[in-house]
Amino acid sequence: MIIYILCFILFLVGLYGVVSKRNLIKIIIGIAIMEYSINLFFIMIGYIEGGTAPIITKGFEHSKFVDPLPQAMILTSIVIGLATTALLLAVAIRLYQKYGTFDINKIKDLKG
Repeated sequence: MIIYILCFILFLVGLYGVVSKRNLIKIIIGIAIMEYSINLFFIMIGYIEGGTAPIITKGFEHSKFVDPLPQAMILTSIVIGLATTALLLAVAIRLYQKYGTFDINKIKDLKG
């Protein structure tokens, strides 16, 4: 149970970075931390203590198996998270080239 609480704390650390920081790079890092904490949470949901790979052979018909579905879904989520982070970084770089700052408050004040 403590591991799930630690995932929630990691999510809150990322949320704190998104809500309280004004630097675009720090906000992007906060979003990435939130994505990774959710991925870790779903991986732990599929884990079973003492479980084996879901390959049924003789002698293993009645043993506990680890659920492979969350692992496959998280592989897809990692790719989507990487693409999202790359897109956010590209937008942040373009904003820096145009305005010369990563600070959201200064970008809001500059019109054009």
